[in-house]
Amino acid sequence: MFRRRQFGDLIDRQLRVFAADHGDRLEAIREARSAYRTSDRDAAEERYGDYADELDWAAEELAAMRDGYAETLDDGDGTADRYVSEFNRAAQKTMPEIAEALEG
Repeated sequence: MFRRRQFGDLIDRQLRVFAADHGDRLEAIREARSAYRTSDRDAAEERYGDYADELDWAAEELAAMRDGYAETLDDGDGTADRYVSEFNRAAQKTMPEIAEALEG
């Protein structure tokens, strides 16, 4: 039996808004990843640090969005936990590198 995500539409909109609002920073993540992957051995550690910093920033911003909304749901019945779980799964599908930092 297929179960529809309870918060699917909301989370999809939240992730689209995040991408639209922070497009420049998401591009910076792609550029930092590319710089790391193409760097020589001597620069790799520094480039990876730059990339990790950008991922951490994005994960913190996503977590703030997710947790802020989850706080409005927490009435003791597990709704907030279901929302967080659905959000994390959706983020993993649309922004896998950021989602790893989000859950890590």
